[in-house]
Amino acid sequence: MTQQLAIEICKNAVWTALIVAAPMLITGLVIGIGVSILQSVTQIQEMTLTFIPKILGVVGITILVLPWIMNVILGFTGEMFTLASTVR
Repeated sequence: MTQQLAIEICKNAVWTALIVAAPMLITGLVIGIGVSILQSVTQIQEMTLTFIPKILGVVGITILVLPWIMNVILGFTGEMFTLASTVR
């Protein structure tokens, strides 16, 4: 295995992890901003108010995109097995 190949594998692994985590992170961000705006408008300054909507949103989006996440991870795993079988 060359250094270039190892760097490529690491790059693909990090990129795959970012793509898989992106829907949950973006959902948490959008819900957090929405709740913050709502808190600013209504002047409710409760710190724990954001937790339940974020948890529900992240769990909901995870359930919705789980088949896509599995396909991305399986594709990456297949590429790694194919690469492992060709490298000596």
